[in-house]
Amino acid sequence: MSDILLISGSPSAQSRSSALLQYAVERLNSEGFSTDLISVRDYPAEDLILGKYDSPSFAETKRLVAKARGLIVATPVYKAAYTGSLKALLDILPTQALRNKTVVPIATGGSPAHMLVLDYALKPVLGALGASDILQGVYVIDEQLQLGTKGGLFRDVEIQERFHRELNSLTAKVKPLAFA
Repeated sequence: MSDILLISGSPSAQSRSSALLQYAVERLNSEGFSTDLISVRDYPAEDLILGKYDSPSFAETKRLVAKARGLIVATPVYKAAYTGSLKALLDILPTQALRNKTVVPIATGGSPAHMLVLDYALKPVLGALGASDILQGVYVIDEQLQLGTKGGLFRDVEIQERFHRELNSLTAKVKPLAFA
């Protein structure tokens, strides 16, 4: 069982939202949290598009969601909305799949123009899945990140601090399980 499940809504193998999730995985694991990372790319496109709720390809995801105590959901923003593939994945989850879980929404976009996507698009869907502890979340624009360099992921200290604050809020609520 993972303490925290991370879900990538990016249809691209290399993306800013995926890089943020990988950064979070490394930080969370270094603090003693167990994590699992899944991506919309992990599923057959036909199962997602057709909403095949009973497809065996979703069984492990449903189990991981049920067992996780916290989630981080990350997505790029296209045309002022989170990805359709993320919506398709969230749609296959049971109605109250996020009940009693702390959730951090993260979105990446090309400009600040779409920063309200978290509040007006993603958070309502997470709430519809039963999440009542949805943290503020983080919206990151492209120029605040640098991919593929040795200087670290963040170009902007302020966004790095906000990202860390969200992770700290999540970890304060989802303590690692002590092994007896």
